[in-house]
Amino acid sequence: MPAERKKLVEVKRLRKHFTIGKGLLLQAANDISFDIYQGETFGLVGESGCGKSTTGRTIIGLYQPTSGEVLYDGHDVHMDKSREGKSLTRRMQMIFQDPYASLNPRMTVADIIAEGLYLNDMYKGRQRLQRVYDMLELVGLRKEHANRFPHEFSGGQRQRIGIARALAVDPEFIIADEPISALDVSVQAQVVNLMKQLQREQNLTYLFIAHDLAMVKHISDRIGVMYLGNLVELTTSERLYQDPKHPYTQALLSAIPVPDPDLERERERIIIQGDVPSPVNPPSGCVFRTRCPVAKPVCSEQKPEWQEVAPQHFAACHLYQ
Repeated sequence: MPAERKKLVEVKRLRKHFTIGKGLLLQAANDISFDIYQGETFGLVGESGCGKSTTGRTIIGLYQPTSGEVLYDGHDVHMDKSREGKSLTRRMQMIFQDPYASLNPRMTVADIIAEGLYLNDMYKGRQRLQRVYDMLELVGLRKEHANRFPHEFSGGQRQRIGIARALAVDPEFIIADEPISALDVSVQAQVVNLMKQLQREQNLTYLFIAHDLAMVKHISDRIGVMYLGNLVELTTSERLYQDPKHPYTQALLSAIPVPDPDLERERERIIIQGDVPSPVNPPSGCVFRTRCPVAKPVCSEQKPEWQEVAPQHFAACHLYQ
């Protein structure tokens, strides 16, 4: 990442564990570290249950971290109680996965979008309603939609309303938590293209969380790959797809269909054997070793170190140690 780019978000050794049952710990995020630069889209990918959504919610402050810290523009998201710290709730916003559940069915679209404006005391009277109209038009809807209720819209339209709600308070950083996974395939590309357009126009920074590697490549500048609460690889989008280093990433990429039938028949598919272990009792050493096709004895004894295995390409794997 060029040196002139400003670090907007710094995640440092972040852990988030949940207590379940009698003294059992669910290790949703384990020692996660990465930076997000201003104006970029950082993709976070992995199988369902790998901890990527928990990581996003902890970054924005919905969850309190078990340990570690999150810095936004130099301020600790979870500890800074100053006026600057309080303004972080406006500067950081979230687009949720399910556009059906994330919108209050008893509120009109105008009230949903304006809720953040009320809470942050932004705009007054007619200006506030005009702001709602402007946000609707920005995401491809009409101002006549302001008086309708969420159930009157399609899934794609509801997600546009969720995007308008996030943008209403003029944020700098948006966490998009699987924003297209609940939408029809025909609508997914429209929403992603809208987000890319808004990023250019509004100078936004994204953390884009998803399990669809093909779509993440389309929108992301850099990508981090998670497995069982651990970050296992991180590099630019181009490098990740051209030369994946971690066996888990290689397997995920091999599962993406290729539109050329001849190439699809010839290429090798890497099948990951077994089930994902429980985050309550993860494997010793490397958490991927129980399913890794190239696991070595050391993988069960030592946790691999996070290191730069190629220029701007990081991985945690004993193959490179």
